[in-house]
Amino acid sequence: MKCEAEQSQGLQMEEQQDIASTDGGYVGDIVIEKFLIESKKSTPHVQLACSMQHSAFPLHGNELCVWNTEDPSQQLLALRGHHQPISAVTFGNTATPLLICSASPDRVIMWSLDECREKILEGLIPRGTVLGTLLGTVLYLRFSPDDRIIAMCAGNKILMLDTESRSTLVELEGHQGPVTAAEFCTWRAHVVISVSEDRSFKVWDHRNGSLIYNSPVLAASPLLSLLVIEGSKQLVTGCAEGQLWVFSLVDKHHYRCVTHADLRKKRERFSTRRLESNPGSLPESRLPSARELAKGDDVEVTLPVLGLAHCDLSLGLASECGLLSPENTSCLWIGSSAGLLMFNLANFELEAVLHYRDFRNLSIQIAGSCAMMSKTSDGKAFCVLTAMFGNGIAGLKVDPTALLRCQQHPTLGTPLSVLPSSRVLPTSPLHFGVVESSAQPARHRQPAARSVVRDQPLVFHSKVRSSGYTSAPHATMFSPKTNIKNDCKRSSECKNSYKWKESPVQNSPPTRLSRRLAVAEGRAAVRCIQFSGDGRRLACGSANHLALVFDADLTGTPTVFPGHDGAVNTVCWSHDGRWLLSVSQDGTLRVWSARRMELALCLGKDLLPKPVQSAQFYYIDTFILLSSGPEVQLFTYHIDTCKDEIRRYKPKSRGRAVVRLPMTGAVEVTSLSAVNDFYSYLVLTAGRNRTLEAFDLNVGRSAAVITEAHSRPVHQICQNKGSSFMTQPSQLYNLFATTAVADGIRLWDLRTLRCERRFEGHLNRCYPCGIAFSPCGRYVACGAEDRHAYVYEMGSSTFCHRLSGHTDTVTGVAFSPSASQ
Repeated sequence: MKCEAEQSQGLQMEEQQDIASTDGGYVGDIVIEKFLIESKKSTPHVQLACSMQHSAFPLHGNELCVWNTEDPSQQLLALRGHHQPISAVTFGNTATPLLICSASPDRVIMWSLDECREKILEGLIPRGTVLGTLLGTVLYLRFSPDDRIIAMCAGNKILMLDTESRSTLVELEGHQGPVTAAEFCTWRAHVVISVSEDRSFKVWDHRNGSLIYNSPVLAASPLLSLLVIEGSKQLVTGCAEGQLWVFSLVDKHHYRCVTHADLRKKRERFSTRRLESNPGSLPESRLPSARELAKGDDVEVTLPVLGLAHCDLSLGLASECGLLSPENTSCLWIGSSAGLLMFNLANFELEAVLHYRDFRNLSIQIAGSCAMMSKTSDGKAFCVLTAMFGNGIAGLKVDPTALLRCQQHPTLGTPLSVLPSSRVLPTSPLHFGVVESSAQPARHRQPAARSVVRDQPLVFHSKVRSSGYTSAPHATMFSPKTNIKNDCKRSSECKNSYKWKESPVQNSPPTRLSRRLAVAEGRAAVRCIQFSGDGRRLACGSANHLALVFDADLTGTPTVFPGHDGAVNTVCWSHDGRWLLSVSQDGTLRVWSARRMELALCLGKDLLPKPVQSAQFYYIDTFILLSSGPEVQLFTYHIDTCKDEIRRYKPKSRGRAVVRLPMTGAVEVTSLSAVNDFYSYLVLTAGRNRTLEAFDLNVGRSAAVITEAHSRPVHQICQNKGSSFMTQPSQLYNLFATTAVADGIRLWDLRTLRCERRFEGHLNRCYPCGIAFSPCGRYVACGAEDRHAYVYEMGSSTFCHRLSGHTDTVTGVAFSPSASQ
């Protein structure tokens, strides 16, 4: 069988001219149709196959066609041996020899491509090895990692075929409908996972034929595709209605669901983001709007998941897109009847969408089957399609880099960063604090209005030796020690014994309960917690109107700060550890002296007509940053703890607003965050309308707005602020996390204003649970309603530790900045 004879039967190779797309550009930059074959029989729903250098598909019903994607000049290999239409094709996993298996109702045949090509060059007819006959309609085939076993899905059963002995090792029965796909678990070769039209997946041990796990019914439509990801140890499956699930295969995770995505909604959200980011021009791939979907004008309402494949992007592209690490470049190709979708496995969002109909010279507009392979020699992806309506079979070569570049959001002119890149402007609100701090010693001078006549000795000379009024006594009789109970205990003992040393960055997070303490009697909840900067004290706010300060090891009697008339929602330490700030539901903000254990400053309704929602020290304790209603307010303050026995009733501490910044849309501020450990101009806020807004206080205005950050209002923003005991790369300080009820945790990058990763493994449906970064920046911890605290690693969307010990909802978490994690 010669190549010319096979290519003459309807094969159209790639033409050299450019193929125009709908927007006047050229398809050659993004997608090229490498070949088009007209088959004698329609094959809309069959399993196609792609490997590193080859693609395989049924031709004319019972012929197996193999095309070399790297060298099209080689012969188009047509293998004959089936008498009935081929329904499934798959490649082996080893490169030498490269095996391929095909199945039809009459027989299952395994071929060696090298031997077949040698036979053709010798003028002989290649023959394959028959592994089984009359096994029924086969919907799916898959080789084991070592190519010794083939999993064959026939009807409701999975047959495990031995490629050497040509016998059936075991039959796996249990599905209530036809099995549509099966995959081997690469790190556990004896495990096979299958999906079926009964809308569930099962995990098997094929060595003894036992069932390990049986999932509940996932959807209302059949599950069509399956992919096992070795790097993250996850299972991805999709159904005919465009629903996608990701499950964890990590030990002790019990096959929990990591995320569930509706591809139709994801596509609409992707289209909306692109139009909002660039409203002046039409996107290259015009996506259907919600109105078009409602009208049904030749637009698919659902996106059936016909195929799944890895999409590993290059590191150079990762740096261009601003991604955090190589792990974040791991994406997923989703093949559907309308096009190809690039799904980010880190943030569970669509990165790019390629619709076949947007390129009018592509021969197939609606696909019935598809198979993808992304790791080609030139970094491109190859896709094989069969037409839903017609006999066409096409091969497409897609450039994922060009596709991403044309569909990503436009980059900002000047990327945001928490690290300042310029001096404080003279017109900046922060300049007021700089001037005040430089002129601070002048405050201690005697006020001019208090006495017109300057205090002098009675003889009105500068110095009188006989009187001794202006000279110090010659001998000091005694020197009293003040604050013995408080200052001496911490200043002398702790200062001498405490060693300031840097902690190792590679420490693992805490996994063992060391101490448990009941803060209050009854069911008074602890609303918030925070460690001091030196890691020696822990402050918490409770629902019984108290703020408490413990030693870090939770020993001894706590210091109590009473005075609020409502639950304390926020506690914050100053940078030097001298002051403790608390915010309560009574709408007031109070600053306490941590050493004297007394109230130092109170900001109430006289200065703030609307209740304070959240507050913190800012700009290394120069200001107090707070949110009141729809405004972010910057307060300068002066604390005077000197006692005046005559005017004891008159407070000397005071605060004054420097600037008020309203949020876009005048919505209520639900959370704010800023760095206080070093000078930073940026303040992050969250609004009731689910938006995030960044303010640049150096210029005194809004710098960026992120709309629809969560599906519900954000109740906490947490920045990666690091610690004095650990060092981090400077770019990691631009990361921050947000959390909302029933919407998990999202990790953002200020430089790109993108959600880079999502964490959704914890239970949080109705109560706001807190989050915290570890000092090393490698972990994110959060509370949950199942009485556990969860620890996520930054490079994975699956939690690495689940901490038990609580008896109720975990409302707050905090890492110690000094102790080993």
